[in-house]
Amino acid sequence: MSFPAGFLWGGATAANQFEGGWNEGGKGPSGADMMTNGTHTNPRLITTTWEDGLYYPNHVASDFYHHHTEDIALMGEMGFKVFRMSINWTRIFPTGEETEPNEEGLAFYDTVFDELHAQGIEPLVTISHYELPFALTQKYNGWADRRLIDLYLRYCETIFTRYRNKVTYWLTFNEINCGMMQLGNFMGLGILNEGTRDFTNQVDDPQLRIQGLHHQFVASARAVQLGHRINPNFKIGCMIAYMTFYPLTCNPADIVACQQQMDELNNYCADVQVRGAYPYYAERVWKRWGVDAPQMQPGDKDELARGTVDFYSFSYYQSNCVSTDPAQAQSSGNLIGGAKNPYLKASDWGWQIDPDGLRYTLNEIYGRYQIPVMVVENGLGAFDTLERADNGTPVIHDPYRIDYLRQHIKAMEAAVEDGVDLMGYTMWGCIDLVSASTGEMGKRYGFVYVDADDRSQGSFERYRKDSFYWYQQVIATNGENLA
Repeated sequence: MSFPAGFLWGGATAANQFEGGWNEGGKGPSGADMMTNGTHTNPRLITTTWEDGLYYPNHVASDFYHHHTEDIALMGEMGFKVFRMSINWTRIFPTGEETEPNEEGLAFYDTVFDELHAQGIEPLVTISHYELPFALTQKYNGWADRRLIDLYLRYCETIFTRYRNKVTYWLTFNEINCGMMQLGNFMGLGILNEGTRDFTNQVDDPQLRIQGLHHQFVASARAVQLGHRINPNFKIGCMIAYMTFYPLTCNPADIVACQQQMDELNNYCADVQVRGAYPYYAERVWKRWGVDAPQMQPGDKDELARGTVDFYSFSYYQSNCVSTDPAQAQSSGNLIGGAKNPYLKASDWGWQIDPDGLRYTLNEIYGRYQIPVMVVENGLGAFDTLERADNGTPVIHDPYRIDYLRQHIKAMEAAVEDGVDLMGYTMWGCIDLVSASTGEMGKRYGFVYVDADDRSQGSFERYRKDSFYWYQQVIATNGENLA
């Protein structure tokens, strides 16, 4: 068997895209609660108040807040070994600055963790997954301000202590490297520069982003040390949005440009979190951006060195190419696009489908860092159709999703045979949820269909797709049965 015994098969969600109950149980507004719906062609808007005539899909999302018992039972039925989820920071500290946590929020996650364990499922908890308290954006401009480090650590200490016997696996920040891009200002760093309204075209100050990332690096390193003090058995990882690039041609200029892009977008953040120091090429990145090195306080470098992560987790959806020829056709992707690869097909949203790229990526990561690796996001966003069988039973046929996942699991199997230490796999959006980039429910990933549209109209009934039963067999056979 290619996958090791105890391999962590499961699925992944994020509270802001899945949970709903945005103003219940003492929860405060997060940045995601201030974002409207959009589409692939019409961007989401960021508003500082809730404006009449606009719709905010994260307020309801998939309503896990009221369906968690049913949803966890479905995960158990599939045989999940692990469920990657996040805690809504504002459900614990509504503004991020309270000195005492919200007990009702803590109790909700106690219930979730207890139900997961009753189903034999390990929680994998992302501490901060695009859920910064909006009050911290308003008061401090998010992570641009160093004071957020201590506020984050208060939050970490609260949940590490409360759940020290219920959660073993933690991730400090989701896709921390999105802060290397203009798009990551608000979503990843909580930075809202004056004049920003269009989510995909935010007013950008690269100096603030590079500083905000430094504050997150220090916060992550301190959180790793804190977590290990509270429970030495904690396994605390980083999470990178891995953007796999190939040079479009064998032109040496394309090859060098590709290497630099991989360093800047993927390795810059991971090198700090895994190796404990800024990489040698950091000054080249700052120079290219036209920024100064981030301001550091005495002791920051020591903190980074002491607070390295235990494992490396990442998202992988597609690959793109790099070309020095601006006339080349372009494709889209998770957070960023690139030159179109003539050898690949694309999803409904224009993301190029590249299973072999996952094997390549796993080898790149493990070869660079030599620590355990986990794929915590991978999947296919597509339009699914709810139909009725002759007897009236709801059915959702999604062979395109099964094929996508089958090919990517085969690629993981090949990487394991290559020698990669792969811990597990959590398919993204295992139950349909709201898209982070477009705010759509119609961009569906799940094994379970949620009967709700882009404006939260529907019964919110849960229906098993064909892929539900397929994945059930994949888990039961530890990846041997992919038919």
